[in-house]
Amino acid sequence: MAVTRARKIEQVEKLSADLKSASSMIVATYSKLTVMQDFELRKALRPTGATYRVVKNTLAERAGKGTKVESALKDLTGVTSIAYTQGDPVALAKALSKYAKDNPEFTFKAGLVEGRVITVKEIESLATMPSKEELYSKLLFMLNAPAQRLVTTMNAVGRDLAVVIGQGVEQKKFKEA
Repeated sequence: MAVTRARKIEQVEKLSADLKSASSMIVATYSKLTVMQDFELRKALRPTGATYRVVKNTLAERAGKGTKVESALKDLTGVTSIAYTQGDPVALAKALSKYAKDNPEFTFKAGLVEGRVITVKEIESLATMPSKEELYSKLLFMLNAPAQRLVTTMNAVGRDLAVVIGQGVEQKKFKEA
């Protein structure tokens, strides 16, 4: 069944509105992907808050016009799918990279992070980075570590003194007064 011109215009407008609000996007291609594999990909992307769509190249290019993703959607060929999110780009890249390792027929074409076009190598590098939550926890640990060491050092003086006095009492080094 052919898609009417009005339906295509509606799809382009909806995709364009979504892409304007997206902060990160990864453009990919696939061949011979089964329905079950596609379902698994969508299931893997769900926790990241990303949206995944298979799009026609011309419709994607038209939807990208006037948005920050325009340069990533130019001159597309072959089967194209896009995954985009307003959230963490690292989580999106990790989910797609893990899926691409398990399914070699799924490959990346380009990406976009915060308005900057990135290459396939940069997508793979992005996937190896720690997530925002991991970075926050590391930062909090680093901020907390000096205070924790200070308290441990301050407690060590009293503890060491108590140990020395305890050993002196056990060995009867102190005279009764």
